[in-house]
Amino acid sequence: MQLPPETVYAQVLYQIGALAAIVHAQGGELRHVKPHGMLYNQAAKEPPLADAIARAVRDADADLVLVGLAGSELIRAGQHYQLTTRQEVFADRGYQADGSLVPRSQPGALIESEEQALAQTLEMVQHNRVRSLSGEWAHVKAETVCLHGDGAHALDFARRLRAAFAGRNIDVSADLE
Repeated sequence: MQLPPETVYAQVLYQIGALAAIVHAQGGELRHVKPHGMLYNQAAKEPPLADAIARAVRDADADLVLVGLAGSELIRAGQHYQLTTRQEVFADRGYQADGSLVPRSQPGALIESEEQALAQTLEMVQHNRVRSLSGEWAHVKAETVCLHGDGAHALDFARRLRAAFAGRNIDVSADLE
């Protein structure tokens, strides 16, 4: 997907405004923004795209929390614009030595084993590191964990992960302050 940064800025700004209106109409409050899919992955590595997204979030509502891949260009851009950011790690994705996600088109991109995903998540949360496919440790700062909810056992895994956190005195909170 190749879009000019100003187009991305305009589209993200528009989408935040539209979503905020829908959330407000339902009695809620929009609290965070997380790009999805290819836009998320590109913004993790491409400074101009990351900058466009962070500017759109700031201009829409500087109190929104910007969620992005731990250590990514999107996090750096959000920090540049003095946004509150949350560095995200993935329970069920493979990592490369530089801390980026293994592309889904490559072997090792998805972790199928619940045990492996649990061990990886605990390592990231407790020790700020993840073992890459090459065997090297990559530094990650885990402030929020992405669990893909479309798997057959997603809810069971979420419960298991929550119990593992509780057993290790790791606080889990939806509070963004």
